[in-house]
Amino acid sequence: MIETIVFDVGETITRDDRYWASWADWLDVPRHTMSALVGAVVAQGQDNAEALRLARPGIDIAAEYRAREAAGRGEDLEESDLYSDARPALAALQNLGVRVIVAGNQTPRAADLLRGLALPADLVATSGEWGVAKPEPGFFHRLLEVAQAAPEETLYVGDHPANDVFPAKAAGLWAAHIRRGPWGHLWAGSHEVVAAADWQVNSLTELPGIVRS
Repeated sequence: MIETIVFDVGETITRDDRYWASWADWLDVPRHTMSALVGAVVAQGQDNAEALRLARPGIDIAAEYRAREAAGRGEDLEESDLYSDARPALAALQNLGVRVIVAGNQTPRAADLLRGLALPADLVATSGEWGVAKPEPGFFHRLLEVAQAAPEETLYVGDHPANDVFPAKAAGLWAAHIRRGPWGHLWAGSHEVVAAADWQVNSLTELPGIVRS
């Protein structure tokens, strides 16, 4: 029985459109170029951050984050960045008595911004707060610890096979792969993903039905 559902953030409950557009503007490269670079690294199975290194070789990403904050052009998150199914799906799950958690590979600042949206969630946390990121096993150990949840009663939902589906399964959780964003669409038909994911969904609104069944 699923008692806890954990949601990845980027391209699961939030759109990354403005995130990448802001980096393109900061690095002074055309937005379509940045978008293409993100697509290229996704196709090669690399981390999204590699797109920034392609746009500016030798970039110190942590230093650039600090510079953006100092310039008043740091991370931002608004209601319009949420996918339209995110808030209704989270609320429906809570109404079913499911513990809802949002936890992904984001900064402490992103955690504050997410909490500011007052999502229907019992807990919001990020890798930046925990000091350990997916796909490291420690991320999922920490997740289960703070959620006070048993792995066999916990479902992790995300778009990224290597960061979400595979390590969640390795940690003993259920896993749902959402066909959303570059990773979600590109790898949806992969034999490895199909075999590993317990469910593949096109919308978060499918999750209450999974819980009921």
